[in-house]
Amino acid sequence: MRQTVQPLQAAFQFLTRFPVKAELDFTPELLRASTRHYPLVGAVIGVSICAAALLASWLLPPLPAAVISLIIWVWLTGGLHLDGWMDCADALLSYRPREKMLEIMKDSRVGAMGVLACVLLLMLKAALLSSLIAAGQLAISCALLTVPVWSRWFMVYAMSKWPSARDGEGLAAKFGGLNASNAQSAAVSAILITFLGMTIPLLVFGVTIGLPAASYGIYFFAAPLLTLAAGVYAGSRVNKKLGGLTGDVYGALNEGLECLLLLAAVILFL
Repeated sequence: MRQTVQPLQAAFQFLTRFPVKAELDFTPELLRASTRHYPLVGAVIGVSICAAALLASWLLPPLPAAVISLIIWVWLTGGLHLDGWMDCADALLSYRPREKMLEIMKDSRVGAMGVLACVLLLMLKAALLSSLIAAGQLAISCALLTVPVWSRWFMVYAMSKWPSARDGEGLAAKFGGLNASNAQSAAVSAILITFLGMTIPLLVFGVTIGLPAASYGIYFFAAPLLTLAAGVYAGSRVNKKLGGLTGDVYGALNEGLECLLLLAAVILFL
């Protein structure tokens, strides 16, 4: 029982601010075991943001409702992945040698490129959320119950596919030894969660026959394929530059894929 519960608790404590009360020793073994629950963590984050977006949209116009939803989104994750996004922007856009880029990522200070990348990312997310809220309850529900699931699944895939860039040091090294079975197990969970995440809103809010119905069906299959294709492309580029990935890169991949999947939802649902 303990071997089942602790990895789940570790996943929530590590990735979110949800009040999971447990004294855990975050050993590499526990961290690796927790990755199979990353899609579930993404689903709970998605449900929370979806509830906030639906409530805010009843009281406010789409844009302020979207901004409030985004604030809750950032708070729920503690800005963990945004920090990785900013560090990667500072390092990878500096066009320095590999060793210097890794040094920049370790620096706790944020540079100009990191700030710009963060502001632009949040602006894009707010705009996409606003568009989905304006499209209706079904569109925002299906998107938010899917996007955080697949972006977090890809972090597991990235951990299993590429080595750590720091030769045994840093956060990424603690996930070393993760194999394809971990990513496959997480993928099964992500598929089941996505099916429920898109079926339940359809049952609750309904959908007309025709193009809208086809759009939701396309999104169900497009989300994982788009995540894999875009994630592998980005991960391969970073791996080529750094000789592996870091914890910051995992967070940056998550943020970038969330934006990409939200964009796909806007294209399909509007």
